[in-house]
Amino acid sequence: MRTPAAVLCGLGTSLPGRSVSNARLIEENHLDSDDRWIVERTGISTRRLADPGTSTGDLALAAGRAALDSGAELAGAPVRPDIVLLATTTPDHRCPATAPEVAHRLGLDGVPALDVSAACTGFVYATTCAQALVTAGLYERPLVIGAETYSTTLIDPHDRDTAILFGDGAGAVLVRAGTPEEPGALMAQDLGSDGGRAGLIQVPAGGSRLPHGAPGNGPRDHYFRMNGRAVYAHAVRRMTDSAREALDGTGWSPDDVEAFISHQANQRIIDAVADRLGIPAARRHGNLRELGNTAAASIPLALADTAVRRLVAPGARTLITGFGGGLTWGAQTLRFPEARPHSRSPHPHHDDEAL
Repeated sequence: MRTPAAVLCGLGTSLPGRSVSNARLIEENHLDSDDRWIVERTGISTRRLADPGTSTGDLALAAGRAALDSGAELAGAPVRPDIVLLATTTPDHRCPATAPEVAHRLGLDGVPALDVSAACTGFVYATTCAQALVTAGLYERPLVIGAETYSTTLIDPHDRDTAILFGDGAGAVLVRAGTPEEPGALMAQDLGSDGGRAGLIQVPAGGSRLPHGAPGNGPRDHYFRMNGRAVYAHAVRRMTDSAREALDGTGWSPDDVEAFISHQANQRIIDAVADRLGIPAARRHGNLRELGNTAAASIPLALADTAVRRLVAPGARTLITGFGGGLTWGAQTLRFPEARPHSRSPHPHHDDEAL
């Protein structure tokens, strides 16, 4: 019997309604910066920020529903996932995981659900897990969600180096068993980590290493910290190397790549990786300028945005790569999906019955 391939058959997104420009962010947070400096340094002009009361789970729920809408449209019938994987660094609670509650709110009681914590590489890790589950024959229809609310949980609004970078949002993909020739088929993958450099991207306090109330635990220790210069160097090298491994595993060269979708961290990082791989600007796709860095949500949001704009044909040879805290990194090759993305607005928990 032929081993099944994992195929992306549904695309969903959810974004907060509040769009905040660089100028407005600077004014509201009293940052020592200006719009031109932020655009030149990062490539970001605006970002979406969650309203008070909107959680990561709310965004994940809406994106998951949208992916199911998309999958049902393509299949011509309702679809029911048999496992839910939620990639996030900003769960609703430290315990329990957020994925089981999202599954419950989706009407999937009894379906296994788990969080995947790999920072900005979380979506690549989660889809690789989904692919492995499908090809092993253990599950037939995983739902993979990347969702984050960095602005309300991890970011110091007065820290110029991090406040300008991050936005909130969620993206989701529905996966099914299929064949490698189909649009949406996941091909090869490469994952890696380096815990020896965990301090380069870190929230120092709040875990068991430095619990709340422990000596030396200051208010700023609960915010996201990043060594930007070192992260840039590692991100470019690791994403480039991982992308090459995934391409080699597929039998593709960089010249074969018709679409390059990177984690939307910083335009200079994206361009440096693509330049090293030899992928021309016309084949690079993303929405960093409009959404900022949405961490684990950035790749599915960029994938959906590319599909909405009809910039890439279904079946096109596509390369995805990401890098995040841990340190973690990864890359995947796939055939661009044919599913039409759907979008839903996030709703707070008490509004579930209205959805």
